Amino acid sequence: MCMTDVHNDAMEMEDFDTVLSPDIEFSGTLSFDKPLLIQGKVSGEINATSLLMVAEEAVVEANIKASKVIILGTVKGHVVAAEKVEVAITGKLTGNVTAPEVTMETGCYFSGRCIMNEKKVF
Repeated sequence: MCMTDVHNDAMEMEDFDTVLSPDIEFSGTLSFDKPLLIQGKVSGEINATSLLMVAEEAVVEANIKASKVIILGTVKGHVVAAEKVEVAITGKLTGNVTAPEVTMETGCYFSGRCIMNEKKVF
């Protein structure tokens, strides 16, 4: 685990095929294959074969499986990524994280276990 600056790509809203806006609250199982930006509240389970970004104002209470996860907001649940998990300075992650690469910016909040494994595809 690397406690350093997160150098994620400059992602813009147009980079995401789907955006759950701040006024949306979703509960259940969310599955997708193209990049998703969550700005609202999600609870349940998230299964993805692509990028998931949790915006700074977002609150996610779900176990997450995705290829790459970028956390700028709050996530409560276990996170499993095939490629990478990034937690920015504004990010709060409560739960275990499993990924081949984990980056946590100095000043972020993390409470859980970190397991760095070999890269695999779901």
